[in-house]
Amino acid sequence: MQIESIEIKNYRLFRDTKLQNIPRLCVLVGANGTGKSTLFDVFSFLKDALAMNVGKAVSKRGGYKELASRGFADQPIELTLQFRLEITGYERLVTYILRIEPDATGRAVVAREVLRYKRGANGKPFHFLDFANGRGYAITNEEDFSKVDEALLREEQELDAPDILAIKGLGQFERFKAASAFRVMIENWHISDFHVSDARPSQEDGFAEHLSTRGDNLPLVANYLFEHHRPAFDRILEAMRQRVPGVSVVEPRQTEDGRLVLRFQDGSFKDPFIARHVSDGTIKMFAYLVLLNDPKPYPLLAVEEPENQLYPELLPQLAEEFRDYARRGGQV
Repeated sequence: MQIESIEIKNYRLFRDTKLQNIPRLCVLVGANGTGKSTLFDVFSFLKDALAMNVGKAVSKRGGYKELASRGFADQPIELTLQFRLEITGYERLVTYILRIEPDATGRAVVAREVLRYKRGANGKPFHFLDFANGRGYAITNEEDFSKVDEALLREEQELDAPDILAIKGLGQFERFKAASAFRVMIENWHISDFHVSDARPSQEDGFAEHLSTRGDNLPLVANYLFEHHRPAFDRILEAMRQRVPGVSVVEPRQTEDGRLVLRFQDGSFKDPFIARHVSDGTIKMFAYLVLLNDPKPYPLLAVEEPENQLYPELLPQLAEEFRDYARRGGQV
């Protein structure tokens, strides 16, 4: 799956903005205050809205008046995403439209939610999911492209509340192909807000398969890869040897009191040293390599300010790692 365009209306400083022809590896460069973080927050908002609901996702950002563009809190927020998706053997350009507005009490609700794509090479896109204020329909036999529109089966549904996304409920069922695939895609987005200080402390013995948003479970994930996905862990070590001068070995070790620590071996030193003595750039590069070599790849990686704490000469190396991830089918 690949996002090809994003249209944002009335979302903070994005009064009416559209990004088109988005490649698999996309780098955004701009001065402070030009909207880079806001764009990433759009991805985070959709993930929060799916995990919780729209009302809570809006409240998390200070309420509707704070989220809408300044001076336009009386108008709806609208997000439109277009992405490529294979449905029953056919690659389709799917459009997802989400319009949010406050109700009479000021609570944010889903005023309209549409999932559509063309059934053939010609003609207008067909709405396979269409909801407004918690009520609507979805097509249950959308794979039957040979049927005329009247023969498609519409299933009327009413959600528990008007601030719940229809793709959250209907996307649980395989018969709603596009809704299910889009839900899975959003659930598996990774929006990185990595903090070196959080990744440094050793942790109590535990279990974690995937790196958290802030990277605070890095030792646990490293240990998981070391024990259960050794080829992936070995790829990370090899990349560290190639990308970071001096680093020859990285391994997770369990202390006597049950904590996990990362130990680094530098070619200049006889004994390895633990993560709290390693440079910020080394820790961050290791965390990104863990992220990029996850056994279950993320369909979308959004990494904000990856250059922070990295030695400038490491940036091209990191860019190559991102490029390789995109070539393998992900989107960065």
